[in-house]
Amino acid sequence: MIKPPKRPSHNVDIQRVFKSPGQPDRRQVVKWIDTALEESGQSCACVIRIVGEQESAELNLQYRHKQGPTNVLSFPFEWPEGLDEAESGEAALLGDLVVCAPVVEREALEQHKPLLDHWAHMIIHGLLHLLGYDHIEESEAEEMETKEIAILKKLHIENPYIEVIHE
Repeated sequence: MIKPPKRPSHNVDIQRVFKSPGQPDRRQVVKWIDTALEESGQSCACVIRIVGEQESAELNLQYRHKQGPTNVLSFPFEWPEGLDEAESGEAALLGDLVVCAPVVEREALEQHKPLLDHWAHMIIHGLLHLLGYDHIEESEAEEMETKEIAILKKLHIENPYIEVIHE
């Protein structure tokens, strides 16, 4: 009997500092990460910290020098000098995501998007930042958005960049 190829296992630590109804459960988050990383075939490890507006605003000011809370912050893991990833023998350490639940909830409402779809988008968006994608330059933004749209499509989630018009 032919066994299907083994899927990589991901070590995802979810820290819920701020709790509110409608947050994704662990199974959903891991599914989103699996889908985003399925082409790489590599195991990864990351931390997802769900916070309120105060912690998000403090981190946003400290690391991005911007006032106020933001939907997601990404902190890629950096290997200490002299040690490289190949020597660790572990899953690829991607880094940490800090997701501000109240901002995600407010954005979903304002943009008329299903809450879990917006959560998926924010987790995938942050994960792509951990993988080195960015959206500072127009060409980078286009590449990152194209990748996000493709991953979300696999999850049967609409293109998040199409504005939904409600009368």
